[in-house]
Amino acid sequence: MKRTLGVCYYPEHWPEAQWAEDAARMAKLGLTWVRIGEFAWSRMEPQPGRMDWDWLDRAIATLGAAGLKVVLGTPTATPPRWMLDRHPDMIAVDRDGKPRGFGSRRHYCFSHKGYLAECARIVGLMAERYGRNPHVGAWQTDNEYGCHDTTISYSKSAEAGFRDWLAQKYQSPQALNRAWGNVFWSMEYASFDEIGLPNLMVTEGNPSHLMDFRRFSSDQVVAFNRVQTDIIRRHSPCPIAHNYMGQVTEFDHFKVGADLEIASWDSYPLGFLSDRIPASPEHKRRFAHQGDPDFQAFHHDLYRAVGRGRWWIMEQQPGPVNWAPYNPDPLPGMARLWAWEAFAHGAEAVCYFRWRQAPFAQEQMHAGLLRPDSVAAPAHDEAAQVARELADMPDVDLAKADVALVFDYASDWAWQIQPQGRGFHYFWLAFHMYRGLRRLGLNVDILPPDAVDLSAYKLVLGPGLMTLSPALIKALGTCRGAALLGPRTNSKTADFAIPVPLPPNLPGLAATVLRVESLPPDMPVDLAEGGAILHWREKLETTAQVVEASTDGWPALIAAGGLHYLAGWPDDQALARMLTRLCAAQGIETDPLPEGLRRRDTKRHRFFFNYNAVPAEWGGVTIPAAGVHWTMR
Repeated sequence: MKRTLGVCYYPEHWPEAQWAEDAARMAKLGLTWVRIGEFAWSRMEPQPGRMDWDWLDRAIATLGAAGLKVVLGTPTATPPRWMLDRHPDMIAVDRDGKPRGFGSRRHYCFSHKGYLAECARIVGLMAERYGRNPHVGAWQTDNEYGCHDTTISYSKSAEAGFRDWLAQKYQSPQALNRAWGNVFWSMEYASFDEIGLPNLMVTEGNPSHLMDFRRFSSDQVVAFNRVQTDIIRRHSPCPIAHNYMGQVTEFDHFKVGADLEIASWDSYPLGFLSDRIPASPEHKRRFAHQGDPDFQAFHHDLYRAVGRGRWWIMEQQPGPVNWAPYNPDPLPGMARLWAWEAFAHGAEAVCYFRWRQAPFAQEQMHAGLLRPDSVAAPAHDEAAQVARELADMPDVDLAKADVALVFDYASDWAWQIQPQGRGFHYFWLAFHMYRGLRRLGLNVDILPPDAVDLSAYKLVLGPGLMTLSPALIKALGTCRGAALLGPRTNSKTADFAIPVPLPPNLPGLAATVLRVESLPPDMPVDLAEGGAILHWREKLETTAQVVEASTDGWPALIAAGGLHYLAGWPDDQALARMLTRLCAAQGIETDPLPEGLRRRDTKRHRFFFNYNAVPAEWGGVTIPAAGVHWTMR
């Protein structure tokens, strides 16, 4: 499939006389897609029931006349002020019981039935009007589900919805009491109406209660999104996307993605490094103007899996953003590098956010491809360069990966509910494993937790999967390559209890976790071959082969045939050794790369991306700072 570029545009922000000029400049730049509409409900419906579509009709026509294709966003992330007068209880409530007020965005609760009906109404009107419009080529539902910690709400609507969800799941309070272990601390319920939301408690809540509330909250996002996709499909043949975020795990993206044709995500490398990545100060300084070398790639591969092969960047950072603790200017070349890295991972489209920097409101400090005075900003010319390069390059088709990593949103919830150690997070363990593979120059496929066929892979990693699905257990049993699981694998039942037999209870692997310990940062456990175990260690009783052990004699990595189990979180040195050994045993070629240089293979090309602020030498080639280099394979 041909790769394309796009941009996010807000015609309602600019004089109509400027639209045609903007559209012509976009087309001249080499853009194909323009996303509009996702924040414009107050202009579509300025008063309840009084619709104004004329301006949107003209905006779409203007963009289409310039040869551009429109991604039309549903405006449900920004309900207008009058909506609160109609539904004053639609506001989400945070875990401290405080309502989220009007004046920003995403101020709704997914569980509010009245607001859901309003969303269905506006989406229906949009789909009826634009579903067959020749200039509309794709749709986007809402905007950034979960952004600003808005997935989980403790409102009365959520409480009513949760009680109904529990009644459907358990059928009786007695069954719920048994599943949750409510005999503990006299927590037994006589009626579903007695069950509250798991916030404002004296101390920690029952983990089974919290886990079910997380599942319910995720299901509410899935249901909310499905209402929109069902309506759009009745009127439009065009594909539907949603724009996910980086390291937002509060809902199951795989389940939302099942109702979409395209997964997209919003990539802000500098903001994420400053705001979300728990890296050392040295690492953050080194990559402050470039972004972490692996964070974007991880999400590219994750959302390729969520989209079942089809995915976009719906918002690509072009310059400084406005929302992170610190907002550096990208190093010259990074707007080009980020786009090419996305294409190398299979993106169909990369859309920059935004066309012109807004001189007003909350995002006025967020750069665009143009300055507020319409003069080209630095990323404008980099986008033009990418457009020219795309025109000259054949399609960037994906190459088969030898390695896969299983990622599970429910495991992330379980780790958050019961971390057992400060700084011990599922997401970062999975990312640590992914980074280790990338440093060896490997392509990685990310798989859902119910993967049923692993036969295409020589090596499969499943770090920290708290509860293995029956499908994955069966797939592991027939895996022809090697598999690396642990720590914490299979350590909880679906009801959040410790299982018997004790974990990991993996077929063919004779091993039992006798006890666990979480480790302070200054108490690593040294390994006999070098490196150490950090954060978490499991003390195993096993008759399996001990591949690596700690200096105090406990097994750290064990194996039975191709199945391997990690009894802790290995540091960088230990992980590199373990992965290199596993790859060598499976005949997987590795290419250990210098810090900040990354490789990605496609069917026709081998790409190198230099995240460093200085040139990098590799394979007899000098790759400039923030440079992209490719060769034919």
